[in-house]
Amino acid sequence: MITIIDYGLGNLASIANALKNLEIPYEISSNVDILKNAKTLILPGVGAASQGMKNLKTRGIDKIIIQQTKKGIPILGICLGMQLLLSSSEEGNVDCLGLIEGEVKKFNTDLKVPQIGWNQIKYQNSNIKNQKYKPKIKKIFQNIPNNSYFYFVNSFYCNPKNKSLITATTDYGKKFCSILIKKNIIGVQFHPEKSRDVGLRLLKNFYESSLSF
Repeated sequence: MITIIDYGLGNLASIANALKNLEIPYEISSNVDILKNAKTLILPGVGAASQGMKNLKTRGIDKIIIQQTKKGIPILGICLGMQLLLSSSEEGNVDCLGLIEGEVKKFNTDLKVPQIGWNQIKYQNSNIKNQKYKPKIKKIFQNIPNNSYFYFVNSFYCNPKNKSLITATTDYGKKFCSILIKKNIIGVQFHPEKSRDVGLRLLKNFYESSLSF
């Protein structure tokens, strides 16, 4: 069972529909007792980091996410959800969950910001090879070719301090982290639920790999 965290920001219906199409059991919840007992989490997100953190703290969900991830519960952060996993964000100059040391920075490019549309991911093979929990990590990328296109909507990007956590990059005026993995914590800057077959494959891979955590 995947528990989608409802904190007032995010494409909950889109993610739920994707999981439903994949016949993956799921629930949507903001109840702290349910979240405390969840076996697999998705942290979605659309909007500003400052509002996202305010919503998480108001509901007491921020502490639950930290507790659950430290217990080894697998979590997938999507778009803003990925950014909230880091230490801080320039978007509102806000402290985030601090599960991954680093900061979220605004694009400084002549290209149109926000980035909206399809873009490629490029695997950082040396980082993937060095990741712990290799069988679980590699399953995330099963049947997802290098240079696959995913759907992005972002004005900010993640800059983790430990560059070995960067599992894939994307170019938008500069190379930035589009997938990061730290043990049971996975973040994707794109929207898999909007990325057609390849996005559905990633969600399925995440669920199947989560069963072995």
